[in-house]
Amino acid sequence: MAELKIGEISKPRFEFRSFGQCFCEAHKRMARLSVPVPEKVWERSSDEIYIISAKNDINNTKIRDGKMDIKTFVQSVDGLEQWNPLMKGEFPISREVLEKEVFPAFMVEMPALTKDTYTYEEFIAMVKACPDLAAVRVHKQRFGYMVNNTICEVGNVLINGAKVVTINSESTEIEDIKKTIADCGLEGVENINYLQAIKRVIGMSDKPLANE
Repeated sequence: MAELKIGEISKPRFEFRSFGQCFCEAHKRMARLSVPVPEKVWERSSDEIYIISAKNDINNTKIRDGKMDIKTFVQSVDGLEQWNPLMKGEFPISREVLEKEVFPAFMVEMPALTKDTYTYEEFIAMVKACPDLAAVRVHKQRFGYMVNNTICEVGNVLINGAKVVTINSESTEIEDIKKTIADCGLEGVENINYLQAIKRVIGMSDKPLANE
């Protein structure tokens, strides 16, 4: 089996992730169980915009550093989720890409597109004009680990300024993730993705955030 490397592209991975207010004990265990990881993933921070659609939970769209990234849900196996890249694009973005890829991924009514290309600001204005879409600011401070050959992290996340904590383990090997969940004391913890967590925080979903 090829060894998984943090920061390298591999075949689609399965993921366990959860959100709550505190994963202090699990974080402590994860840090102590981790093998040494490259310094570049010890701590990373980023600012992103997630485009959240009330119409679907299968396409995850985020914008970071002027680039749009859409992933689509593939399958769930033993409660673990697998996502594949659907689209990558940059701003300014063409009308054709918006018509054929971006707005179909949101599953909302297509706005009237009259220009050949759109800037980031123009795109965000279209999102804000659509009642079924929300542009949500997400700041991430992530701490990277490697447990049982799975890529792990604990993150402090601000969702439109509301602070939550996330913890995750991902790998191409499902059994390795299950062992990590058990080793870190996370058995029985709800597995939810960023899309679902953001919807709960902003009130687009009436479900409570996990582990409250």
